[in-house]
Amino acid sequence: MNYRKIDKDTYYRKGVYRHFTEDCKCSMSMTARVDVTELAAWSKKNGSKFHINFLYLLSKVLNSRDDYKMVYFWKTDELVCYDQINPVQYVFHEETETCSPVYSVYYPDYKTFYDAALKDLENAKKQTGYNLDAENHPNWFDASYISWLSYDSFNIELPDGYLHFPPIINWGRYREENGRLMLPLSIRMNHAIADGFLVANVYRLLQKEIDAFVQ
Repeated sequence: MNYRKIDKDTYYRKGVYRHFTEDCKCSMSMTARVDVTELAAWSKKNGSKFHINFLYLLSKVLNSRDDYKMVYFWKTDELVCYDQINPVQYVFHEETETCSPVYSVYYPDYKTFYDAALKDLENAKKQTGYNLDAENHPNWFDASYISWLSYDSFNIELPDGYLHFPPIINWGRYREENGRLMLPLSIRMNHAIADGFLVANVYRLLQKEIDAFVQ
């Protein structure tokens, strides 16, 4: 869990950061659709799980830029950037109709990530508790797959003034639109370290990664 401290006086978004941590503490969220036609076909052809493939590409995108790896240390009032952030995926327990968080590690190598993330899910199926351990996982981002619905909008609410910087990501089932498979993806980030460009950029980068991955 290596990180570096960000000098707030030289931070390239210092004016925005000051405003949205002092004057107007707020977050922002966006829902847009991602074309996953080729990724779904690739996953089926290779006998792999689509949602883990998608999670890998999403994690790759979020690790490609420092803005997505920021964390606020409230005890010391420090802004830090981690070398790497990892996904918290979820497993659904049919018998209790509850979910359990699953801490996975992002590996740049696809097969290493896939095998590890799949094993994490299988192990988590044996436990039914909501075993959240955020204190020991400060550089993990929430990545939740809502498999039951292809929705149009989604919003995560956090307490006013709570400076939670890691991205919160949700996505639903893909559905066919004009012959393409479109997946709803929701991204929540704190406005102090992200704006419309940075949130929209996740979608742009993700589409490029999908296109490159399936070639």
